[in-house]
Amino acid sequence: MGRAPVGYLSQKESGHARIGISCLFPASWHFSISPVGCPRILNTNLRQIIVISLLAAAVSLLYFSVVIIRNKYGRLSKDKKFQRYLARVTDIEATDTNNPNVNYGIVVDCGSSGSRIFVYCWPRHNGNPHDLLDIRQMRDKNRKPVVMKIKPGISEFATSPEKVSDYISPLLNFAAEHVPRAKHKETPLYILCTAGMRILPESQQKAILEDLLTDIPVHFDFLFSDSHAEVISGKQEGVYAWIGINFVLGRFEHIEDDDEAVVEVNIPGSESSEAILRKRTAGILDMGGVSTQIAYEVPKTVSFASSQQEEVAKNLLAEFNLGCDIHQTEHVYRVYVATFLGFGGNAARQRYEDRIFASTVQKNRLLGKQTGLTPDTPYLDPCLPLDIKDEIQQNGQTLYLRGTGDFDLCRETIQPFMNKTNETQTSLNGVYQPPIHFQNSEFYGFSEFYYCTEDVLRMGGDYDATAFTRAAKDYCATKWSILRERFDRGLYASHADLHRLKYQCFKSAWMFEVFHRGFSFPVNYRNLKTALQVYDKEVQWTLGAILYRTRFLPLSASIKADENLAGGRTSWTSICAHHL
Repeated sequence: MGRAPVGYLSQKESGHARIGISCLFPASWHFSISPVGCPRILNTNLRQIIVISLLAAAVSLLYFSVVIIRNKYGRLSKDKKFQRYLARVTDIEATDTNNPNVNYGIVVDCGSSGSRIFVYCWPRHNGNPHDLLDIRQMRDKNRKPVVMKIKPGISEFATSPEKVSDYISPLLNFAAEHVPRAKHKETPLYILCTAGMRILPESQQKAILEDLLTDIPVHFDFLFSDSHAEVISGKQEGVYAWIGINFVLGRFEHIEDDDEAVVEVNIPGSESSEAILRKRTAGILDMGGVSTQIAYEVPKTVSFASSQQEEVAKNLLAEFNLGCDIHQTEHVYRVYVATFLGFGGNAARQRYEDRIFASTVQKNRLLGKQTGLTPDTPYLDPCLPLDIKDEIQQNGQTLYLRGTGDFDLCRETIQPFMNKTNETQTSLNGVYQPPIHFQNSEFYGFSEFYYCTEDVLRMGGDYDATAFTRAAKDYCATKWSILRERFDRGLYASHADLHRLKYQCFKSAWMFEVFHRGFSFPVNYRNLKTALQVYDKEVQWTLGAILYRTRFLPLSASIKADENLAGGRTSWTSICAHHL
């Protein structure tokens, strides 16, 4: 359709010209100018000049308005950030299950304490091999995410694997009720087991998986092959989490705006040695109760200090192609993932208390002291808030503690727990860590990184080490009675409990030391964002898993159509066979 003219001339019965200015302006701006109202002393030529001048002025005004609007808003239609904003708005709408062009995928996360099922959906691929599938979480008619959790963890059936299928059936029935019946046969189902299953003997793992692979196809029509049920490694789980976060952040999209941060990347396995420019991806830091994990892209080819270090690095670096064609290298990524057991907030405190107990008992025995044996002679703990009383109980003995709230001394006390070595390019426990380009990087800190900064200190978001240490020092040095009073008045986050208040001082110091000393981030690093959610929603590693495992679907769909025309058949799993 053509655009209405900027100005138009219409002859009235009186013979006078009328100029209407209406296009692109609000209705309240529409107006007309008629020379009829001009004084009669003006002759016809002069009136024509005035009319033409007004028309020219109107056109000029419109031109400059369009330029300003275009400069300010014109890029919104192409701006991926704006598109992602719109996607987030529509992402909360109920999934249209009547739309035949919507595809579905299911992931069951079998964790240590329970299993959760996530149902994802995506529209038909746009046909551009450069774009990934637009995967979102399915939402029911009440616009709630299609998620369900059951307890206990699947590893509880280690000695009775024949019961596993019955255990997991409620989850699959739940998914079957939400995915349209006509879509079941083409809906991939993935059952991925994590920490709880990893610690089981391989024979028990195999028995559990075999029961699932045997029984599920009998009762459900989902696309479920032998490779769809497995125990994934910590490395795989970390990669999936990294993929999920960066997918939601839009970091796998093409560069269209000048303000997007970019990095030079040497594509792994590429025949060309030339680096390409690509959107900068975000690294992730996740500190749970038991372990801490770091994952980030390594854009440049890395060198190693020794052959031993190179061998270790092979187990920590994952190279994979998120694209639908192995010949397309723009979505090939090299990601470093390392998980550190015992470096989570609660596990670290336990290790710290074990050390305190053992060293104090030994000193008392050697020096004849009574430190910590009674409430009147407590062990002075710099990592507890000022004047708080606590106890450590081991082997029938009790060690009494009293907090001194000394943040700096606490940091100094826990530094040996980092187990750093003098070898180059290493982090916690002396584990290999490839260089990070701190001046051109961005990280998101989840779980304890967020709780430590937000629950009590109320400074989650953009991390500032100077401000954080100042707030942590003040908190540690505040008397416990005052902290309790503030807690009772509801001045902390709603989910902050007394356990958080009690160990906030220790965990603040631990987070600081892990981040700056363990992972070697400079104190002036300003590109860490501590967060609980991304774009107002919790991002699960299962999103990265479904994205990675369905990456071949766009290509397979087009190839399958071509093969059908030729009377042939194509196996989906033969299209892209990359493994982490």
